Amino acid sequence: MKIARLFENTFREGAPNIALVHESEHVKVLCLTFKAGQGLPLHSHDVEGELVLTVLEGRGEFLSELGKTPAGPGDTLVCPIAVRHGIGALTDMRALVTIAPPI
Repeated sequence: MKIARLFENTFREGAPNIALVHESEHVKVLCLTFKAGQGLPLHSHDVEGELVLTVLEGRGEFLSELGKTPAGPGDTLVCPIAVRHGIGALTDMRALVTIAPPI
């Protein structure tokens, strides 16, 4: 058993803070914190698998080829990891990312 304290991952100026929560041969879980205005631009990974991105606190936008979708606490994006995706923070924002299988 492993306990992770997601709200101990601090916000930092200049770039998102990415903390590894868990990694195994089956899954990778990351906690990302973004200051307002930070984010991850549209990108994709040329591998098979799925991405689950859940906003834990704050407000932002999920990014896709279709545009921007508002995202707040509890909102979850699920997509194949090969599909272009991204996220932008409108306020300080914390998100949990699960990637299966891990990349």
